[in-house]
Amino acid sequence: MTWTVAPEPPDSPVATALWRAYYTEVSDRYYLLHQGRRTDPAELEREIAAHTFGELQPPKGSLLVARYADEPAGSAGIRMLDANTAELTRVFLHEPLRGKGGAQLLVQSAENAGRAFGATRMILDTRHDLLEARTLYTRLGYQETPPHNDDPYAEHWFSKPLH
Repeated sequence: MTWTVAPEPPDSPVATALWRAYYTEVSDRYYLLHQGRRTDPAELEREIAAHTFGELQPPKGSLLVARYADEPAGSAGIRMLDANTAELTRVFLHEPLRGKGGAQLLVQSAENAGRAFGATRMILDTRHDLLEARTLYTRLGYQETPPHNDDPYAEHWFSKPLH
């Protein structure tokens, strides 16, 4: 089985399905940890409807979709914050496909997209409970930094030069 990664319109049915899976997983983890419940389905639908993802479209961004054996498996977003700084966001891979190299390929593809946009560094934030993500970013050369935003859900911030 092989992996591919390619840009995808952020409003496509594939992107919408991956966004729903991503949001459900990270939201459920948060609510189960902090409130002992899963995400309310109505909240999920409101959150999805509220995002147009315009920042994940050229010329200032991109949504990348990973496919495994031609089936949508995950996604990663990149958006330019300024002329030199790209932000990696919404990195997600369906759980049964984790550990097969797809997440690393997604992040590396996002880094390449950032370079193509002219970025010289990539930043990101994540939460404490997303240990797999923090482990991946560290393994790929990201260094933890002081906060670069005031996102109420962010607990760890990372940066990596894009040479």
